[in-house]
Amino acid sequence: MDYIELSLKLTPFSEEFAEILTAEIDDLGFESYMTEDPYLKAYIRKEDFSESNLKVLLSGIDQSLFNIEYTLDLIPQTNWNQVWESSFEPVVVNGQCTIKASFHKGLEPTRFIITIDPKMAFGTGHHQTTSLIVGMMLDMEDEIKGKKVLDMGCGTGVLAILAAKMKAAAPVIAIDIDPIAADSAKENTYKNRVGEKTKVLCGDASLLQAGSYDIILANINRNILLSDISTYARSLRTDGILIVSGFYEEDIPMLEFKANECGFIMEEARTKDKWSAVRFRLKKKFAY
Repeated sequence: MDYIELSLKLTPFSEEFAEILTAEIDDLGFESYMTEDPYLKAYIRKEDFSESNLKVLLSGIDQSLFNIEYTLDLIPQTNWNQVWESSFEPVVVNGQCTIKASFHKGLEPTRFIITIDPKMAFGTGHHQTTSLIVGMMLDMEDEIKGKKVLDMGCGTGVLAILAAKMKAAAPVIAIDIDPIAADSAKENTYKNRVGEKTKVLCGDASLLQAGSYDIILANINRNILLSDISTYARSLRTDGILIVSGFYEEDIPMLEFKANECGFIMEEARTKDKWSAVRFRLKKKFAY
């Protein structure tokens, strides 16, 4: 699957301006971002990209603070590993969980070590949303142990692998709509010796089964979360936990409102660099 690399040159450049622009273009379907002064680089599957939509969006942005120029490059599937490997440094979350690539050697040991070869899939642990959910999981080990866990939009499988290592009930279910991501996640589960404790599926929320899970982890994006929260509610057991991320702090109220409509209450919210993760608990089951 080919990807488009969108390089947005910001003049003058700042991390704050890059964050503003990221929020503006996020609804266009971009999957990941990198900043390299003076550029914000965004990646999207070729078939999902519309340059005309990009031009319309950019034309509506107030450029009184910074000027925007852009270029587009095609990244063939065979080159995507090079993009990740060039920027993939080990990640340590809360001093307890290390997320690394297979080519990282001689690292200080932590309690949980997850080895990821990302290929084209999202979820190396570098993004704030992944590390936020990992941090939440590390703080709720007693609630995960022995429980049925689903990783929705699993990407490389980091969250499913961690749940399996934290002794969630087997199999931990991991689902991604991208077949390459699903293949990558499956390979990574075996690389981390939890392949027999996980089950990776390719598809969307229609694969979820009613009342099957104690915990659902969904690191996707705001719009998909809003669309699928009712499905998550139907799929959780009463008093089940839903942890969501992939959105900005200012999006929390609309997600909480929708979650409340579906029987959830918000228990906790965490924020890192304006990205957020929220933990909900299902208190009331509705008939859908």
